[in-house]
Amino acid sequence: MEQPALDFDLPASGGKRVRLVDFKGRGVVLYFYPKDSTPGCTSEGQDFRDLYPQFQALGWEVFGISRDSVKSHENFKSRQAFPFELISDPEEVACAAFAVMKLKNMYGKQVRGIERSTFAIAPDGSIARAWRGVKVPGHALAVLEFVRTL
Repeated sequence: MEQPALDFDLPASGGKRVRLVDFKGRGVVLYFYPKDSTPGCTSEGQDFRDLYPQFQALGWEVFGISRDSVKSHENFKSRQAFPFELISDPEEVACAAFAVMKLKNMYGKQVRGIERSTFAIAPDGSIARAWRGVKVPGHALAVLEFVRTL
């Protein structure tokens, strides 16, 4: 049996609050990324943006999530024309629930940060698949191909 996704209630861009329980009956792609407006995170968001209509056609919603503020998310979303909301998790509520906080090496120093990770949450609320330590090129398409199998 798949592990149930842990619910959360967090602020998002567009003046919204996101609770996973509100999406019961629909699939949700939740992609965690380290920081707004950085090269890898921008590429990843653009890939999900470009495939978003296909996710929607399958009845799936997409959300990006990081520790950045809602204001930062609004700017990032606007500049990149993301059609989906970005969830703000500065207190690491969802980050902890999905265990995406890791020690990483940056310029020779150990820093705590989000390990790029994606979760496909099935319409029944279970985690259908988790991708951890994601490499951006081709990732959004791989997630879409997986969603098509459900």
